Amino acid sequence: MVIEDVLLRGIEKLKIPETPPNYQELLTKLFQSDNVKAAMIILSPNSPTDDIGRYLHWDKLRHLPSPVGKTSEERWLGIKTARNALYKTLPFKDKKGASFKFATTDTILKNLHWLDKFSAGNITTDSSLSGILSGSNEQRSYHFKMLVDEATFSSQMEGAATTRMAAKEMLYARRSPKDKSEQMIYNNYNAMRFVLDHKNDPLTPSIILELHKILTLNTLDNPSSAGQYRQSDDILVHDARDHEVLHMPPPAGNLPQLMEEYCTFANSKESSPFIHPVVRAIILHFMLAYNHPFDDGNGRTARAVFYWSVINSHCWLMEYVSISSVIKRALGQYARSFLYTETDDNDVTYFILHQLDIMRKAIDELFLYLREKSVEIHNAEVFLNSNIQLRTKLNFRQMSLLRNALKHPGRVYTIAGHQTYHNVAYESARKDLLELSDTLFLFDKLKSGKAYIFVAPQDLEKRMKDGQHGKRD
Repeated sequence: MVIEDVLLRGIEKLKIPETPPNYQELLTKLFQSDNVKAAMIILSPNSPTDDIGRYLHWDKLRHLPSPVGKTSEERWLGIKTARNALYKTLPFKDKKGASFKFATTDTILKNLHWLDKFSAGNITTDSSLSGILSGSNEQRSYHFKMLVDEATFSSQMEGAATTRMAAKEMLYARRSPKDKSEQMIYNNYNAMRFVLDHKNDPLTPSIILELHKILTLNTLDNPSSAGQYRQSDDILVHDARDHEVLHMPPPAGNLPQLMEEYCTFANSKESSPFIHPVVRAIILHFMLAYNHPFDDGNGRTARAVFYWSVINSHCWLMEYVSISSVIKRALGQYARSFLYTETDDNDVTYFILHQLDIMRKAIDELFLYLREKSVEIHNAEVFLNSNIQLRTKLNFRQMSLLRNALKHPGRVYTIAGHQTYHNVAYESARKDLLELSDTLFLFDKLKSGKAYIFVAPQDLEKRMKDGQHGKRD
């Protein structure tokens, strides 16, 4: 729905879902035609989901077989009756003045319980992971990976053509972006760091404008629109292939008030009725996209604000998780979750369910990655520890470099990149690499312009096993 044009490239043609039958009209029609049947539908136990627990939109439900004795419309009436009993009204209204709302289903409750356990809990509950994020050096390393992944995939969703590896090398080496794609990723990386710097601050329109300015630096057709609300009502969200309009944002003149209300909701932790912090973050993601306050970059800004919200609510594990890496694999589902909400009486439940599933998948992937890294680190430790002479000469950062180099022969390392990755002083990073190259002769040092680069040799393992460190042929 509120997705930038570029997001729609590379996925199947989106079709606006069929608008569900009007609940009140269905009710009136049934009572006029058969009072007994209508009463039975309304008064009998109904479920907000289908028989296997899916929260389906009418566009899908109408194609499924209905229970014996019921039409698709009657089945929908029963489902909407159950959903109406669960709805919580949000302090946001659409262009026509109708409120947004959501239902807390069993699936949502189960997912929130799981997230509470793992994203706000203690990772030491998993013994295989207890050490991997326990030290500051390890935390910085995995934190950097998340920032790179989120910056890369969030930007790729909106048109950036650079690969993750190229983006990682750019950020790792602290070199300037070469083109617009790299600039988008560079901006997104800086925006995520900005979010982390302000994770304990209240959200304000000023912070959102600054966030957008960082995200769109040197990437807009009109550079002056960076960090500024759109001034036109001509900004439409449409499919880039046939220009079918998918969403018409609220009038530009309403944006200052809408964004003030948006920030009030973001900072209202003790609201009534209670809204779970993760659900609140997801709603913020949706509403910024719906309001579409900027000429471009709305999706990236919405996902960045989501991160501010979940981290501000102490879901600390989200600092190590990239949601965009999962969303990008199924952009059609992401788009449809917006469209389902807008075509079904502003029911944000569709988007909440989709994003909770994304978060669970992203955290599961983090856990799998950490377990694999734990095994790799263990094996590397065994290998390195077998060489007592070498081990006593290396600090943690150098050990980390060797582990990485063993897996990536030919990889190039720089002082600036090593400094960034481990968040140490330049002189400490320089000393680490020079010792590995000039003293231990485990890395090859080459001149690149005015600076040195350090290359992992193809025979690194042999050099280490043969004890060639400390001498050069």
